[in-house]
Amino acid sequence: MGRVVVYVLITIAFIVFITFSPINNHGRTTPGLNRRLGSKFSMPDFDPLVVKMQRLAEEKGYTGESGAINLENINGYAKEVEDADEYLSDDGRLNITLRLLVLFPLLDKKPRDGLISFEELEAWNVEQARERLAYRTQREIQSRDKDGDGAINFKEYLPQFSNEDIERNEMGHGEAGWWMQQFRNADVDRNGTLDFDEFNNFLHPEDSNNKDIQKWILREKLKRMDDDRDGKLNLAEFSMYAYDGNYKSYAEFEPNVARVGTAEEKFLELDVNKDNFLSEEELIPMIPYLKPGELSYAKHYTSYLIHETDENGDGYLSIDEMLNHEYTFYGTFFQDDEDYDDEFHEEL
Repeated sequence: MGRVVVYVLITIAFIVFITFSPINNHGRTTPGLNRRLGSKFSMPDFDPLVVKMQRLAEEKGYTGESGAINLENINGYAKEVEDADEYLSDDGRLNITLRLLVLFPLLDKKPRDGLISFEELEAWNVEQARERLAYRTQREIQSRDKDGDGAINFKEYLPQFSNEDIERNEMGHGEAGWWMQQFRNADVDRNGTLDFDEFNNFLHPEDSNNKDIQKWILREKLKRMDDDRDGKLNLAEFSMYAYDGNYKSYAEFEPNVARVGTAEEKFLELDVNKDNFLSEEELIPMIPYLKPGELSYAKHYTSYLIHETDENGDGYLSIDEMLNHEYTFYGTFFQDDEDYDDEFHEEL
């Protein structure tokens, strides 16, 4: 398959992924990338300094309706962010060329060879994703922890449910029993409250390694794929809903994948007990494809960034390639700025 065709397919796969992604980034979108991909979606921030500035902007109300930093007000508060002032001009614009020059060696780690590999960029994006998840969890704890014990009980997070609701234990989607089941899945030490790690898993189940949480996610997903309602997937159901609809679209573009097997081959690989059906537990390796979370999104975002900026098609990013496409990495930050948006438009 020709390189151009592969790149086109990568972009299409990324569109599908971000269109159905469950990630909530507070409504922030990137117009330049939206025009290119023909889709409206939220993009993660590549630069942790920009994340700090964005958060301070939100606290002070200096963001536009889309959630982007209002550059007219940035000079009044951005210098409150540690280390930000050395990268800002007098009018509050971020010197993204200087930022990339500083960030490049932080990404170029294994090996330190003057090039950013897919693995190095992926590790960076996943690290930023983990930090975003932790930040959101901490914010939720601060807002929900009424007794100040640093942990969250069921009533603190879901005060709309009465004791009678909990006792009825109705298991319909969104009912008290349905939520309580997931709360208990997350409550690993069974003390009735969720500490930071447990609450983080509860809030972000798609990114959790807790098997009970993973099976809970798959149980919900199975209901929409299990045509014969037997609680598991046969080959036909797997092929139609899991392989063709999800797995194949992404697996073809994962690094170091020389060949994506057929639906039957993947089914046999997952069918550990060889009973010709896939249970919830056997489907756990498919979660990144069936119910992708923020960490999966970060990996696909890595593919997108390399596709957009790898000029010579060698699979690596040089500092020159990153600087030549610097606004690709900072589209969210500049989305409300007409001058930079025009440069995006010209590139497109």
